[in-house]
Amino acid sequence: MDSVKARETVKVSSKGQVVIPSVFRKKMGISSGDQLGVTLTDDGQLVLEKLPSSLDWKELIAGIPVEQVDIDDKRHYDPKKSPNFNKWMHEE
Repeated sequence: MDSVKARETVKVSSKGQVVIPSVFRKKMGISSGDQLGVTLTDDGQLVLEKLPSSLDWKELIAGIPVEQVDIDDKRHYDPKKSPNFNKWMHEE
């Protein structure tokens, strides 16, 4: 597991609920209605991670070029015929 950057103590309610401290919610951009992934690691650690929202996905795919890209049997394409795709593939 990554090194611990911050730690808070929380209580578990009778319904099994916990409140994520506001400092963590703010740092992670978590707000009401967001979905979190919960993972139990092999060493017994419980990990929460914010899942992308539909708006996050929309913004993520907005930059993907939409053009016809012909890939040959050697998995090559012509960058001149697909300039936007080529630019997207080589952005850093």
